[in-house]
Amino acid sequence: MANLRPMVLMVSIALACLGWGPASHAVAAPHDTLVLATTTSVQDSGLLEVLVPPFEQAAGVKVRVLAVGTGQALQIGRRGDADALLVHAPGLEKKFMNEGHGVARRSFMYNDFVLLGPAADPARVHGMKSVVEAFRAIAEARCRFVSRGDGSGTHVKEQTIWKAARVAPGGDWYLEGGSGMAATLRLASERDAYTLSDRATFLVWRDKLALRTLLEGDPLLRNIYSVIVVNPKKHPGVRVSLARQFADYLFSKRAREIIRGFGRRKFGEPLFAVLPEPKPTPEPR
Repeated sequence: MANLRPMVLMVSIALACLGWGPASHAVAAPHDTLVLATTTSVQDSGLLEVLVPPFEQAAGVKVRVLAVGTGQALQIGRRGDADALLVHAPGLEKKFMNEGHGVARRSFMYNDFVLLGPAADPARVHGMKSVVEAFRAIAEARCRFVSRGDGSGTHVKEQTIWKAARVAPGGDWYLEGGSGMAATLRLASERDAYTLSDRATFLVWRDKLALRTLLEGDPLLRNIYSVIVVNPKKHPGVRVSLARQFADYLFSKRAREIIRGFGRRKFGEPLFAVLPEPKPTPEPR
């Protein structure tokens, strides 16, 4: 074991240089793999492509990304098939934690959802301030609406808005794609339909779509992302130390600079904003 000490020391120094502060967990051995189940929006937007490599390089590990909807990511966590989760459905996340599947949940960044639709805007929602009123208008006009339909954080938000509008969507005007955000945007564009999207993914794909932003800025449309460390007591084999390192990294100076700047050069505005570090959730007994 003595011959590993210089390598461990070098990784520790690299972590400190990233601004993680004093190491609170053992440094992962080289060639370890962190399995990260994540919502599709951080993958489709391209954020993970620039956010993950500095962590891999400093920690001497590989990150295996499973990009699915938030609901599916949480199910992967419930099976113990991931070490950490990046998700954006607070209600589902709290249920996951209350069931004892996670040992720490920390909200680290946010953006917002936008209501998109064809330029013709047959439901006349452009200019409205309330997304609830806009959804009600779409339903009353029976204009096509494409839903993620996959249990994702975006889908959960959409269902929350329909409920607030007192509408049970269905019929030939309501299409459920059952796929990720990018695929949903393409379908909505092809069908001249309305849809709900996170802003980041839409901006990345905007030039290839016949969709425009029709409503934004409603407080109900805020979109908060959290990182969850899966509980090794409930799921033996979870790389909890490595997962904690990754969660800490998301609050490091380097990671926060990446998040703050991502998209600014290409779109003239960042696609995500950082949140202050929350107090850790107490571990289950």
